[in-house]
Amino acid sequence: MLALTRKKGESLILGNNIQVKVLDIKGDQVKIGIDAPKDLSIYREEIYLQIQKENEAVMTVNSRDILKGL
Repeated sequence: MLALTRKKGESLILGNNIQVKVLDIKGDQVKIGIDAPKDLSIYREEIYLQIQKENEAVMTVNSRDILKGL
């Protein structure tokens, strides 16, 4: 993991077309802005993990249905 220090108003550039900017800092919260192509999906980690969990559940059910059909 790369750990960097940024101040309010400073940015990081990822690849050639993604900018992550520190918009505000209040106490222990940091507000960031992400400028990225529209076709790039961006999720908060807890949402991403929930999506993965739901996808795994669907795959398990579908796999059982396929095996029952054999």
